Amino acid sequence: MKVHIGRYVLILAVTASVILQQPELVTGQARVPAMFVLGDSLVDPGNNNFIQTLARANFLPYGIDLNFRPTGRFSNGLTFIDLLARLLQIPSPPAFADPTTSGNRILQGVNYASAAAGILDESGFNYGARFSLSQQMVNLETTLSQLRTMMSPQNFTDYLARSLVVLVFGSNDYINNYLMPNLYFSSRRYRPPDFANLLLSQYARQLLTLYGLGLRKIFIPGVAPLGCIPNQRARGISPPDRCVDSVNQILGTFNQGLRSLVDQLNQRLPGAIYVYGNTYSTIGDILNNPAAYGFTVVDRACCGIGRNQGQITCLPMQTPCPNRSQYVFWDAFHPTQTANSILARRAFYGPPSDAYPVNVQQMTLLH
Repeated sequence: MKVHIGRYVLILAVTASVILQQPELVTGQARVPAMFVLGDSLVDPGNNNFIQTLARANFLPYGIDLNFRPTGRFSNGLTFIDLLARLLQIPSPPAFADPTTSGNRILQGVNYASAAAGILDESGFNYGARFSLSQQMVNLETTLSQLRTMMSPQNFTDYLARSLVVLVFGSNDYINNYLMPNLYFSSRRYRPPDFANLLLSQYARQLLTLYGLGLRKIFIPGVAPLGCIPNQRARGISPPDRCVDSVNQILGTFNQGLRSLVDQLNQRLPGAIYVYGNTYSTIGDILNNPAAYGFTVVDRACCGIGRNQGQITCLPMQTPCPNRSQYVFWDAFHPTQTANSILARRAFYGPPSDAYPVNVQQMTLLH
């Protein structure tokens, strides 16, 4: 089984207009004062526990490897963000919607991610309430307004410039929008490259807004090979030992366009460093070479029901697989903690093929 990305030509609306003033690379321990996270269920720490939605994970066996403590994370254990925070030696940022996330708790960052959220406001509506990208941006600005009152203007400017922002979006715009023609019109309205361009234009607007708010270090992972997740394999439209190639192929424009957008933003915005995370390649490498990473099961979920354990995702009190570290996928949609750990380390330490143009560790050393 090989994972392939289609090739598309993309013209972006954002054009280079200012030569990047290259930030200075300094040596030393990677340090950021705070991490702000926007995204979907891949990085939701429990925001959806506080809203009316079907997209929740606040029940066992979710959290089974967090001392049997379900927190709302869509994982058997830690998420990509939790593991990245460990590498950065900072606490994993708390959920914005948690009433206790206030005062000094916000000083080292906040996580706004919401399961079922997409770049487009309508993506994921089939699950009920969720904080879309645009709403998460509003929530971020609320936090920044509070932080502004907690330090001097100069300190606040420096704090923002050194903080890390991570955005994890795009999956739901496909899984819970474009690939659900019975509920959404997008696949009839747009060809795959046109839909990707729509997503990129919306994303670019918000990425520019982050710069306008004073934030300068932005990490943006692309979309994984969604045709390989148990949910898509369970559709039964590909041979049992293969990913759904037709799904993976339509993601090429989005991921390649996001990488191009990073180049253009870095050229246009003085002092900024936007970084593209090649999630597609990393997951593809794991799926193509599972034994090298200690995995034995790549085609079905550890917790789920039906074909590939992906037709119905993990249910309350369901008994999951015992050998979770050998599975790439925890449920119908999400990776295990073990897979998340590989993603975090590749983002933090990896070469430009994993994180472009620099990795997260290098990014934090730029001033």
